[in-house]
Amino acid sequence: MRDLAALGRVTGETSSESVLRGLVATLVSGVPGCSGGSAELWIDERVLLTASHSELIALAESEAEAHEGPATEARATRSIVVIGDVFHEPRWPGYAGMATRCGVRSAVIMPIAVEPALLLLGLYSVRPNAFGARAVVPLAEMLAEQVAVALGNMWDFDEVRTDAAQMHEALAGRAVIDQAKGIIMQISGCTADEAFDELRRVSQHHQVKIADLARLLVSEHQNGNGRSGTLPWN
Repeated sequence: MRDLAALGRVTGETSSESVLRGLVATLVSGVPGCSGGSAELWIDERVLLTASHSELIALAESEAEAHEGPATEARATRSIVVIGDVFHEPRWPGYAGMATRCGVRSAVIMPIAVEPALLLLGLYSVRPNAFGARAVVPLAEMLAEQVAVALGNMWDFDEVRTDAAQMHEALAGRAVIDQAKGIIMQISGCTADEAFDELRRVSQHHQVKIADLARLLVSEHQNGNGRSGTLPWN
């Protein structure tokens, strides 16, 4: 399970989905008796689902449609749910039948709260009673710490990346506005402040953003449509 620590390192390619895929792959390879895994990241009513096998995707989607099963129970109660043997599972007959068709004999669903999200980690085995009750709780506690770090780092990185993109967009908008002001000053012989007032007046009249209006004016001027000595809205 040493690979779990690597999940906390983020790069430009890191996403929620890549973190979940890495987590599932690590669990499947590192937990004794585990044949497959799944992860459902819930934020409000939106869910991001990934799994090691397509059959487990189908199993999760089937449970979601039926609104009953171990993941539904774990999400509602925020408690670990263990299925020792689906052949002898009385709580969710429909789920047990689908799990059997997918080759699952035992499973454990572990809910991990990582505000503002809830992560449901599922471990599945082709053997009955593959996951000992004594081992599940310490595993869930260890995973909660590692998952919180991995997702927290990824969300922090996303926030920084978003802030940088917004700053870049703002700087680009300021540059094109300055270009548009220069064109208005050249055509109208006005000051920089008067040129900006003209941009603001026209943007309010047409209900468009000043930056979008400035881009239109610059484009028109560069294409030769604004070189007649008049502004396009005059």
